[in-house]
Amino acid sequence: MVATTLGTTFAATNIGTGSVAGTGAFNSSVIWDDAFPGFATGSVSGIKVKAKVLPSLNMTISASEVNLGTLTAGVTASGTIDIEVGTNAKDGVNITARSGSGWLTNTSNNAVQMNTLTTDGVAESYTFASTANAIDSTVVGFTNTSGNLTATEVNNNSTEHVIYTTNKPEKLDTTVQDLTFKVAATSDAQTQAGDYEDTITFTVTGKF
Repeated sequence: MVATTLGTTFAATNIGTGSVAGTGAFNSSVIWDDAFPGFATGSVSGIKVKAKVLPSLNMTISASEVNLGTLTAGVTASGTIDIEVGTNAKDGVNITARSGSGWLTNTSNNAVQMNTLTTDGVAESYTFASTANAIDSTVVGFTNTSGNLTATEVNNNSTEHVIYTTNKPEKLDTTVQDLTFKVAATSDAQTQAGDYEDTITFTVTGKF
């Protein structure tokens, strides 16, 4: 009887369980090969690794004012400011510029505006433009040229003029400005004397 028992070949045996605390969804058997010396093996699959990167979007404007100085009739005066963007938005950003008054407005009489409209009998000019500068993104396939704005007349305070568009993330690096925004104005010999102002709103939208 003893000899017969010792000579019997046993099948592999379930000697335990691989599991995740608090749930039976991951349970699997730990199998021993019924041998000394031998091995017992089990596995638990489906354990996830998770992480999150929070969205980031920053816009830095180089100055709070564009001063066109004293205008000379028929001569275009212009001024610029630089804008830098940093974001991890997967599809990049869109920046727009909107005039607050729709034109350069006389500060003493807001009914007097400097623009291309000739209802007042005076033809002047007030334009926005932008140029994309050196690329500071290291993301493969990044482009920043589709938002360039050629000199565009400003005659209302509702149009969001697109001045910069990108397609991928880019770092915030104020030593390499992303774009230069340009304002230009041309007065007429009949343009009413006085101080003129406009207030521009820049809006950046990240495409996450």
